[in-house]
Amino acid sequence: MIKARATTAILAVLLLNACSDSTFNSPHPAETDDRTTYYSSFTLPPKHLDPALSYATDESVIIDQIYESPLGYHFLKRPYELEPLAAESLPEITYLDEAGETITDENAHVAYTRYTIRLKKDLRYQPHPAFALGEGGESLYVFADANESSAYQTIADFPEAGSRQAVANDFVYQVKRLADPKNKSPLLGFMGQYIVGLKEFSKVVGDIERDGWLNLDEFEMSGLQVIDDRTFTITIHNRYPQFVYWLAMHFFAPIAPEIDRFYKNPGFKDKNLTLDWHPVGTGAFMMTRNDPNSEIVLERNPNYRTELYPSSGSPGDLEAGFLADAGQPLPLIDRAVFRLEKELLPRWTKFLQGYYDRSGETHSNTRGVFDQAFVVGPEGLELSKDMQSHGLTIAKDVKPSMYYYGFNMRDPVVGGYTEERRKLRRALSLAFDVEDYVNIFYKGNAVAAQSPVPPGIPGQLEGREGINTYIYDWEDDKPKRKSLDLARSLLSEAGYPNGRNRDTGEPLKLFIDVQSQAISNAQMDWIRRKMSDLGVQVEYRPADWNRTREKLLTGNTQIYSHGWLADYPDPENFLFLLFGPESPLVCNCDGANNSSYENPEFDAKFSEMRAMDEGPARDALIAELIEMWRRDNVWLFSYHPLEFYLNNRWVYNHKRHGISKRTLQYLRIDPEDRTAMQLAWNEPVIWPVVGGFAGFIALLFPAVRAYRRRQKMTISPAATTED
Repeated sequence: MIKARATTAILAVLLLNACSDSTFNSPHPAETDDRTTYYSSFTLPPKHLDPALSYATDESVIIDQIYESPLGYHFLKRPYELEPLAAESLPEITYLDEAGETITDENAHVAYTRYTIRLKKDLRYQPHPAFALGEGGESLYVFADANESSAYQTIADFPEAGSRQAVANDFVYQVKRLADPKNKSPLLGFMGQYIVGLKEFSKVVGDIERDGWLNLDEFEMSGLQVIDDRTFTITIHNRYPQFVYWLAMHFFAPIAPEIDRFYKNPGFKDKNLTLDWHPVGTGAFMMTRNDPNSEIVLERNPNYRTELYPSSGSPGDLEAGFLADAGQPLPLIDRAVFRLEKELLPRWTKFLQGYYDRSGETHSNTRGVFDQAFVVGPEGLELSKDMQSHGLTIAKDVKPSMYYYGFNMRDPVVGGYTEERRKLRRALSLAFDVEDYVNIFYKGNAVAAQSPVPPGIPGQLEGREGINTYIYDWEDDKPKRKSLDLARSLLSEAGYPNGRNRDTGEPLKLFIDVQSQAISNAQMDWIRRKMSDLGVQVEYRPADWNRTREKLLTGNTQIYSHGWLADYPDPENFLFLLFGPESPLVCNCDGANNSSYENPEFDAKFSEMRAMDEGPARDALIAELIEMWRRDNVWLFSYHPLEFYLNNRWVYNHKRHGISKRTLQYLRIDPEDRTAMQLAWNEPVIWPVVGGFAGFIALLFPAVRAYRRRQKMTISPAATTED
């Protein structure tokens, strides 16, 4: 009878759940208010949330919603367009001579460039205990030792919070934090080349012994000046037009001295009460929960100023629905919940069940998911029928990045600048069919590179004008790879007929260094076969990243694999991969020119180009630089990956932005549609339980009847015996 009652109870629960407004298998707690929540996931806990330290894409997905740099990017416009963010307008730029006087002659030598930045007047920090003040106006939570702060273990333990306007000095203070060697900012070395006085400031504060907070306001940096509460200047050496792009990164977001002081309280670091765990900004969202082993929660910043959804965009945005919310106050959601999901399949399953609003980036190397989501149609990749039945939409973009195999230009076999060496490298590149490679191993999820500059970045030309004529012909309105016969002919002219050295008869053998985790045996076999078509042998030398990087730094490679993701949308950010002084063997540093490409003409034109403002003259120089890369055939092959995000049908304004991660505020969610679809896609299947219960009853009923008959039977006296 107990078993029967338990089964009845289970059945009742299932039946009630089938009739309710929530699903029985939801990983999220029931909503207790009418706020609109966006649900997503993360695969690894963020290492840094301090804007002076973080240089990782996955961390930017979180902190770029919280912090605001002086400049940002227009959400919709392509090519990517800078716009004011915390600043009231784009910086005023002044050129100065050696004496610091304003230059009026445009042909005069520029010794310094000064950027004057005027802030918006309604820029305000989120509520935080660092801003809480006592009756006398002093900071409420400043402690002399760890015992005084022992009652406070988490941010939630502080009963009082305050806020204030973000002022110019906060932006200056953050630049000083970048310069403080104790913070170990990844920008310290790079910005030391540009911001006036940063190196000297770094040395001064770095030599100071400290136990706790060091007030950086007490030290001057000559390249920084606060004009008033809303205006400050940054002065850099020479001309560097790309500096404005750095002003659009979270490295230059404001950090109030009070925040820095608060997190330097004695004992706070041991409790993870740090800026790396609990960011504080002026952006649309603030972090209200950071449990890296479970979830990260962002909520609307109640002090966020009035910002409106853009009313203009790129061609096609109106038709795609990306302007439907034009003029609406931002953010369009109230909260974002990111849950830890280390494994792909649970994350994908919850997305299809409607519990995650977006899929996250879907690469072809996640084969099971990719094959389930996409099929190859007449127009390329398109959603499978199963995904179409879900009403999913695709957010697709060419990632502003580059993956490539580069030649070591100092190598005695494949390096050098003679015509024979160029022909050798060109022959090998012709044999490497990039289109075939990305179709097989990336399901077409990439674009073969015609130049080192990706699509969407100024300097990259589309169509016939943009092809690499050393490798491609233009046929039927598209690039077509030149023949393998031409490759064989070039190889022979280079001194290797049929892949053998003309003088010694020895076969040409290539050594390729790769990261072991970044390549499969199938890929290596495919490349070997392609090279064998020329009679060329290939030997791979896989190793972990540390060992591979060591080889690059010492020039101990012949052919190597590498990649680059744009920091900012300017061709300089890619062409500098070929700049001679960036070779690790030249700068004795972690340089980006891993091929050790050294071309004095390229270096001179690159130096001229990087100091020029946008315009036809700069475009002409960029075209010359790209042509030199093509002529010298510095890389064996290269391609630009595509990225695909799948969105559930209730997600709007999901246009991808290849540079900025500050896009969460533009997303719109239809929670009613989401709930309806979750119920439809997760309806409990109760017929097996009902059928099993009915069968159980059918078996139990005869047994119950027999038991009752036995209970009613009268025992016969004749059948008894006396003791």
